[in-house]
Amino acid sequence: MSNQQVIPLSVPNIAGNEWKYVKECLDTGWISSVGSYVNRFEQMVADFAGAKYGVAAVNGTAALHIALLLAGVKQDDYVLLPNLTFVASANSIKYLGAEPLLIDADPDLWQMDLDLLEEFLENETDERNGELIYVEDGRRIGAIMPVHILGNMCDMDRFLSIVKKYPLPVVEDATEALGTFYKGKHAGTFSPMGCFSFNGNKIISTGGGGVIVTDNEQLAKEAKHLTTTAKASVDEYYHDEVGYNYRLVNLLAAVGVGQMELLPSFIKRKKEAVAFYKAAFEGLADIRFQKELPEVQTNGWLFTIQTDQQQKLLDHLNANKILSRRFWMPMNKLPMYKNCPYVQKKDNADYIYNTCLSIPCSTNITNEQLEIVAREVKAALT
Repeated sequence: MSNQQVIPLSVPNIAGNEWKYVKECLDTGWISSVGSYVNRFEQMVADFAGAKYGVAAVNGTAALHIALLLAGVKQDDYVLLPNLTFVASANSIKYLGAEPLLIDADPDLWQMDLDLLEEFLENETDERNGELIYVEDGRRIGAIMPVHILGNMCDMDRFLSIVKKYPLPVVEDATEALGTFYKGKHAGTFSPMGCFSFNGNKIISTGGGGVIVTDNEQLAKEAKHLTTTAKASVDEYYHDEVGYNYRLVNLLAAVGVGQMELLPSFIKRKKEAVAFYKAAFEGLADIRFQKELPEVQTNGWLFTIQTDQQQKLLDHLNANKILSRRFWMPMNKLPMYKNCPYVQKKDNADYIYNTCLSIPCSTNITNEQLEIVAREVKAALT
């Protein structure tokens, strides 16, 4: 297969008006954080998600940072977080001087294990003066951050029924879930603030970029204020609090507008790839798929399979120019988070990490490429 071109894992698909809109920015000189495309892009994301307001940021991590700050997370707090997530989720917590308190993954959904969460909150926390306290060391739990891993979602009705019993703000990490719905309601809108990412491998991309969505006008105003260096005067450089230079620039927002126009077709293609792979691999060796609840319609963002022959398959695919990768390393395996409290019984996150791999599923993947990937997966495992 030496003559075969590389089949990438998940790459941007620049196929619409992106060049036209970027040229307009360049021609008019509106290239920085002030420009019509920023407002247009954030409103398009909010409208698609069914939220009233959107606030654009330079990336998804910055969006999470601001959302946690506005949720009231303080230094030395804990934030409940899945152990199985991308490191940006944990980093955004650390930016506030807080600490992740890690919850193991559900073995089938790969999301935060709700049984463990409920048991932990019932048995290991205490409510004191309107705050939730981790009994083990007396520190406050300032928020919970569910992560919609791989664009999938847990039972959100149950999740909300669990957390509403406690003084526990929710910030949704929906960075991978643009286009995912639970009972017809879009990911990121089950909490006061949800965050999306538009990194190069996401379902749409602005190169970098993120958006906070909310139905709360005051939160939207505060988020925009904080992401624009807390500038409080139009006429002079007066800043009324510590702010952040997190505003998305007009050039990248222009790309985002072009990408949002293509999003329905991107989601359609992702789902076609998922359906193809599931049919091709059904009953093959020990391959399993991430479980999806019947109430969830996922965006099919990054197709991932599970097999105890992970390394063998990974080596074979990459050797044949089919770019594939393991799952993220669990947070408790990273040096900066290894000492965080970890709620687990079987360490499902570690097992998922050691048995799962993502395979090519770009929105512009061809049918021929899908067939090549399927053929090589079968060749490796049979």
